Amino acid sequence: MSQTITIDPVTRLEGHGKITIQLNAQGEVENAHFHVTQVRGFERFSEGRPYYEMPGLMARVCGICPVSHLIASARACEAIMSVRIPSTASRLRNMLNLAQMVQSHALSFFYLSSPDLLLGMESDPATRHIFGVTAARPELGRAGIGLRRFGQYIIELLAEKRIHPGWVVPGGVTEPLAPAKRDEILSMIPEAYTHIGLALDWYKKIADGFKAEIEVFANFPSLFMSLINEDESIEFNGGALRLIGPGGGIIDDGITAAKFTEVIGEAVEPYSYTKFAYYKPLGYPEGSYRVGPLARLNIVKSMGTPRADKELAEFKQLASGPVLSSFYYHHARLIEILYGIEKIEQILSDPLILDKQVRATAGVNRFEGAGQAEAPRGTLHHHYKVDENGKILWANLVIATGQNNNAMNRGILQAARQYVKEGKFTEGILNRVEAVVRTFDPCLSCSTHAFGQMPLALSLVSASGEVVDRVVR
Repeated sequence: MSQTITIDPVTRLEGHGKITIQLNAQGEVENAHFHVTQVRGFERFSEGRPYYEMPGLMARVCGICPVSHLIASARACEAIMSVRIPSTASRLRNMLNLAQMVQSHALSFFYLSSPDLLLGMESDPATRHIFGVTAARPELGRAGIGLRRFGQYIIELLAEKRIHPGWVVPGGVTEPLAPAKRDEILSMIPEAYTHIGLALDWYKKIADGFKAEIEVFANFPSLFMSLINEDESIEFNGGALRLIGPGGGIIDDGITAAKFTEVIGEAVEPYSYTKFAYYKPLGYPEGSYRVGPLARLNIVKSMGTPRADKELAEFKQLASGPVLSSFYYHHARLIEILYGIEKIEQILSDPLILDKQVRATAGVNRFEGAGQAEAPRGTLHHHYKVDENGKILWANLVIATGQNNNAMNRGILQAARQYVKEGKFTEGILNRVEAVVRTFDPCLSCSTHAFGQMPLALSLVSASGEVVDRVVR
């Protein structure tokens, strides 16, 4: 008889999800799915609100990457306003986004994934966590905690709150950077370099021990997409999107926020409340692509900072073209942390960062606007329509996790077929299947923005646990 293996919940992720693995009568894997099971509706909640409230509202979408939502939302509002923000405001936003990237990548690598890498995929689940890492390698635990604190404290200094800040507004930011805050951030840089240097050295020493996982952790040809500058350096807050093929050739380029919906579509599947983004000219699922650290490093030619450029050159030696295994998201995250530290130092070294002109003002000059930015997990797109009074009539968010959704599902199927044989499996084998998802570091709370008629089941349960009524759509 056929059998279904269920992993519920998937652990060490942001949000709620489960994995199901379908076996045939011979115990071989026929299919596998990653289910995002929670439902949220921020687009619909936004309808009727003034457009200028959107950045503050959208920061509440996620507690880990609120800054990216702030920036993408503000950029969409600025398209409605037809306004260009002051250059100092743009650089301050970039620094805020980089600080968020550093703390988010540190959370993903050290807290969520390093237990597998240090303690082993088959290690005791009771100790396979950040406290187990700290006990086994105190210096590694301190590095992870220190890097996360570094990014979060910069966000707090700039925007007054570590989570859901409101400093970024349509037109720029609410206040300029004070010299004392600049100096305090600069004083934290040397320790941050020490922490990321330790982590990179350690990762590169142990990576070869995971060759078997590298081969089957979403290791297949795909498209990749990210923002990029005109000089082909990495970009988180501007530029335009580039889409490359599995061999590295450019498929599409110069995709601005206004052009995004012309080339990117969204499909739905009955087993998940997260959409599946795809490149329209290729259709779904053939046009599915990956975003995030791996995509960014596959696409760019340089990081634009000396230490990160040296690491990027080494990373590029992993393959003759794009690096395909999603296991290498871990390596890419560490390189981006190093870049973030260097770039923040560069930004703060420019005296103009203290300029007082940090906000432009305007009203509704267009009835539609879109904005995009690179979140830690990948490209983030906000798209709004308003009436003549600036009231939101319609909103849509395309989240990085939705753009990686097809690759995550293909990845867990690939790993499950490798490790589950004749219906036999261990806890460690199932942890490997989970670990495929963790390489992408999905944000499930961010991603549940269902489009179209999604299946929904509501149950009314009494205090004794009896199902009194049930409605299915």
